[in-house]
Amino acid sequence: MKERDRKTVTLVLGGVRSGKSRWAQEFAGKAEHVAYVATAQARDAEMREKIRRHQEDRPKHWQTLEEPLELAAVLTEHAQEFDLLLVDCLTVFVANMLEAAEIDPKSLEARIDRFLEALRSTPVSIVLVSNEVGCGVVPPYPLGRKYRDVLGELNQRVAAIADDVVLMVAGLPFALKGSIVVRP
Repeated sequence: MKERDRKTVTLVLGGVRSGKSRWAQEFAGKAEHVAYVATAQARDAEMREKIRRHQEDRPKHWQTLEEPLELAAVLTEHAQEFDLLLVDCLTVFVANMLEAAEIDPKSLEARIDRFLEALRSTPVSIVLVSNEVGCGVVPPYPLGRKYRDVLGELNQRVAAIADDVVLMVAGLPFALKGSIVVRP
C-alpha cells in the first residue's frame, strides 16, 4: 500500500471453515508491510495446532503481534509501522473479553468502546476476521447466548465503520458492503 492516506477497514465474516482467514490473508498480501494481529492463545493441543497451521500459511516476512485483549492498544501503537494490520480474529477476541469480564464486569464494554474508537481513528488499513454466528442454533446455556449476542453486536458495530464487508461461504467471497476488489 503506497498511499498511506487511503486507509480502509475491511470486515471478513463467515462460518467455521468458510475460507475467511485464507481470503483475508490473500487480500492483505497485496500490501508491503503487514502485521498479523493474533488474538488466540495456545491453551490446548487443538489450539496450538491451529495456531501452527495459521503461522505456516502466512508469509514469513509478516510480523506477528499477539494480543488477546487490548486490540485498541495494538491498533494505536503499531499503526505507523505497517501498511496494513490483519486482525484474526474478533471471534476469539470476544471470548477473551468475556473471560476477563468474569473478573471485571465493566471491562467488556470499555474494551469494546476503546477498540471501536481505535478502529475509527487508526491511520492504517485494517482487515478484521470474524465468525458470523447469527445463522446457528440458539445456544442452550446463558454464557453461550451472551457470547453470540456480544459477537453479533460487535460485528454490527464494526460493519458500520467498515468500508467493505465480505461474507465468505464455501470459500467464495460475497460483498455485503463496498467492494471485494482487491486493493491496494
